[in-house]
Amino acid sequence: MYKESTTGIIGDYGLPLTVEEYAEAMHPLYLKRWQKAKPLPGVKRLVKHLHRNGVPLALASNSIRRNVDHKLLKLEDWKDCFSVILGGDQVPHGKPSPDIFLEAAKGLGVNPSSCLVIEDSLVGVQGARASGAKVVAVPSLQSQRQCYSIADAILYSLLDFNPESWGLPPFDDRIQGALPIEPLFLNAHIGHAISNSLHMVTAGGCTDESIPDQISGIFFGWAELEADGVSRVMVSIGWDLSLRPVERVTHIYFLDSCCKVTPEEPLKLLLIGYIRKLPSMENISEALAITVEDQAIARNALDHPAFSKYAKLGNGFILS
Repeated sequence: MYKESTTGIIGDYGLPLTVEEYAEAMHPLYLKRWQKAKPLPGVKRLVKHLHRNGVPLALASNSIRRNVDHKLLKLEDWKDCFSVILGGDQVPHGKPSPDIFLEAAKGLGVNPSSCLVIEDSLVGVQGARASGAKVVAVPSLQSQRQCYSIADAILYSLLDFNPESWGLPPFDDRIQGALPIEPLFLNAHIGHAISNSLHMVTAGGCTDESIPDQISGIFFGWAELEADGVSRVMVSIGWDLSLRPVERVTHIYFLDSCCKVTPEEPLKLLLIGYIRKLPSMENISEALAITVEDQAIARNALDHPAFSKYAKLGNGFILS
């Protein structure tokens, strides 16, 4: 809850402020950051799909209601998709108490046991389970995945969510075997070569255009290199669960064989399509392998207007 977390921050840093003074000072800074916030991959697709198919939706957040409303302002017509919107200050106890989920179900006019909750936080998963609802977890920190075992399902990304598994209308938006996604941008560097066309990718500096942690799988799009310009690529993203802490591992496969790359070369990535999730990540090298079928899907998809609208101009990416 906001008051509890704020009290902790004030205590940890020895700030000479009351909770109210801290909130007043921080709110303008929160507002500025929220202007740059983007939905995680797969979220917009799912919300719009369920709303379009008449599935009642509720939004239940530990954030205070005023902050929830501010965040929704930047998300087009999302507010209209939810029949119920609740903040943590509108119930007696916040997550991990089940109060907010029980109230949300009541507002939807259904029994909590008929609800499916999608959560990224551990306290949210605990509260949802306590309410009697089914829970799909998309952990915000991959290093804590083992803590989410009480959820009915654990996903790396909502791109992997299958509505029909929960009695919901299935998606029908794949094109040429691939899923169009909201563009993902990444500034990085070429790592060591695994083969002639396959290389490691090392992260660049932390920016607002970094790929979020809640993502893994086989993707495709465009890469811009300083020497060779723009090339078609596939990117496999996974997590090495054998390391402590858990680390993300990214491989890039160049579909254009004429492309020449060198280690440490700066790289700009624009990912526009998703093919599939990775198998078990117990062996990360095997999990990240890009198959011949993956390559065929990517090549065909990049020729389709749904994907080719991301045109190339000079040495940069633009939307046509």
